[in-house]
Amino acid sequence: MYWLLVRQIYGGKTMPFFEDFTLWKYLASIVDILLVSYVIYKLLNLIKGTKAVQLLKGIVVILLVRVVSEFFGLNTLSWLMQQAIDWGFLAIIIIFQPELRRALEQLGRGRFFSRSSGPDDEEQEKMVDAIVKATDYMAKRRIGALISIERETGMSDYIETGIPLDAKISSELLINIFIPNTPLHDGAVIIQKNNVAAAACYLPLSESPFISKELGTRHRAALGISEVTDSITVVVSEETGNISLTKNGELHRNLSLDGFKELISHDLIVTSTKDKQASSARWNWRGKNNG
Repeated sequence: MYWLLVRQIYGGKTMPFFEDFTLWKYLASIVDILLVSYVIYKLLNLIKGTKAVQLLKGIVVILLVRVVSEFFGLNTLSWLMQQAIDWGFLAIIIIFQPELRRALEQLGRGRFFSRSSGPDDEEQEKMVDAIVKATDYMAKRRIGALISIERETGMSDYIETGIPLDAKISSELLINIFIPNTPLHDGAVIIQKNNVAAAACYLPLSESPFISKELGTRHRAALGISEVTDSITVVVSEETGNISLTKNGELHRNLSLDGFKELISHDLIVTSTKDKQASSARWNWRGKNNG
C-alpha cells in the first residue's frame, strides 16, 4: 500500500533513489563483509597469546577432517566430526568463556574498537631503570623476585590469576611487593604497558627435562612463561641472590648487574625502537609510491 502511494505521488514513476537499488545492495554487502572482517580481526587479537589460540587450531582441524572424510566416503568418521560440529557451539561458549567475558567487558567499556598504542621510548627507559634498580636492591639482600614483562603476546589469562594493581611502576613498589612475608610477595608480578598490572600471579611451570635441578620454582615458572609467550621475565634467587632472565624459552643465568641491564635494555628499548623505525619506513615508502 505504501509503495502504491509513493508511485502515485511520483506520477507512476519510480523514485530516482530506487533506480540504483541494486547498487545499494552491493554496497551494503561490501560494508557488511568489511564490518564482519573487522570484528573477526579484533576477536583474533583478543585471543592472541592465550590458550584459546590452540583450541581454535583444534576446531580448524575438526573442520578439515570433516571435509576430508566426506570427500573419501569415510562415513563413521564423518558422522563423528558432524556430531562434534553440531555440539561445537555450546562447547565454544564453555571453552572460550574467559575470552568471551573479556570481549564483553571491553565492549562495555568502549575499548573493543579502540586502537592500542604502545609505550614510547621514554616510558620504556623509566620502566627499565625501575626494574634494574629494584633487581639490584633485591639481589644484594637475597630477596626472591619474579617479574614478567608483557610484550606482543597478551598475558591477560595470567594477570587474572593474581591481585590486580594497575599501578605506575617504580623500584620502590617492586621492592615492597617482594618483601618476605607480605601478602603479595608469593607469585609473579606482571608488567603490562609500563604499569604493574597485577601481583601474586601464577605462571605455568616449564616441563623441560633439561632444567638444572639446582633451579627452583621461580626459575621453572620464568622459563615456562617464556615458552608460551614472548614475555621477558626477571628472576632473583632467594638462596643465592643471582639474577636470571628468560626469553623465547631460553634461560640466561648468573647475570651481572651491567650484563642484566644491557640485555633487558636491548630487548625492551632497542628492539622497540627498531620496530617503530621499520614501521615508519614502510609507511614512508607507501606514501612515496602513492604520491
